[in-house]
Amino acid sequence: MAKSSARTGSPSRTRSTTVARGARKAASPASAKATRTSDGGEAPSAPAARKKPAARRTPKLPKAVSGAVQATLDKKAEDVVVLDLRKAGGFTDYFVICTGANARQITAIADGVRETLKRDFDERASLTEGVDRSEWILLDYFDFVVHIFSRDCRAFYGLERLWGNAERIEISEGVGT
Repeated sequence: MAKSSARTGSPSRTRSTTVARGARKAASPASAKATRTSDGGEAPSAPAARKKPAARRTPKLPKAVSGAVQATLDKKAEDVVVLDLRKAGGFTDYFVICTGANARQITAIADGVRETLKRDFDERASLTEGVDRSEWILLDYFDFVVHIFSRDCRAFYGLERLWGNAERIEISEGVGT
């Protein structure tokens, strides 16, 4: 008889677990928003709440870097990311990385960054590479480097992966100044 009750489960045992779960729900109003895990337990939805403060806290970027980021956004660049290389031991302080949809847009983004930085910050790129092919345009401003990629080129070279120890700053629409 002991084997058959172990296979089917004891009714009193199931009821006590259900009562205990009900008691947890009544004790904590925050657990009402909790989700069920595969083992029947509850997982709090707190990790989503923890991400919001990090998204609001955008590190303060130098004005020229913020200007470059804003220029890329003005030209509708996609997937704009700033890598803070100061603690990573890089040869520059920041990478501004973005993606253009086609060769014409990539060139337009590069022209927009150059014009904005020259007009607003009196900054000129010390080195410009890749303009003739428009797959990966590099604008070197000593303190920061702007990389404008095609989708395929960005996936192939994976600068974010290569500089994985750098702090990654996702840019959506506004720029922290």
